[in-house]
Amino acid sequence: MRDFEKALSDISTIRSQIAAGTAFRGYGPAALAASGVLALITAAAQSLWLTEPTAQPLLFFGAWGAAAALSMGLIWLEMRRRARRHHSSLADAMIRQAMDQFLPAAAAGVLLPLFISGYAPEASWMMPGLWQVLMGLGLFASARSLPRPVTLVAAWYLLAGFAVLLISSDSRALSPWTMGLPFVAGQLAMAAIVHASGRNHAED
Repeated sequence: MRDFEKALSDISTIRSQIAAGTAFRGYGPAALAASGVLALITAAAQSLWLTEPTAQPLLFFGAWGAAAALSMGLIWLEMRRRARRHHSSLADAMIRQAMDQFLPAAAAGVLLPLFISGYAPEASWMMPGLWQVLMGLGLFASARSLPRPVTLVAAWYLLAGFAVLLISSDSRALSPWTMGLPFVAGQLAMAAIVHASGRNHAED
């Protein structure tokens, strides 16, 4: 029985090692592009109907939290479908690896606004820039299993995040566009890179 359990453990280890050395093709351009369009819609809607976002931080961040949750749901559904098609028996290991790489940044993105709203609400103006920085760090952590140009998108999110922090430091005000435009550009760029990578694989 112990030999059987050891064999299963060895198989699991081998699968994980193979997954670690395989380019992940689970991210799909459609869901990534949809997340960029959703960011654009959210920013436009807030600019029209949320006249004082700094005075209504719950509405501001609630809308972006809902947009992020919907985007992640779309990306997750497409990821599972594509991973099973492209990676077959390695699909679960590949998805687990992708989640492990991005999870620390995602967890920080969820916990940070809760901490700031509870203990330092006067610093809420920093959240758009900090979210973009965390997005960049998450992509850098995932870059080794994604197409190489993704590092450019990761760098974009880092630079955009620090630029937003710098721009917002004078007024300390929340803006739908300093939140939305970096995500629109970043997600559409990611979609284009993933689409081009998939086309190259098909040609190979």
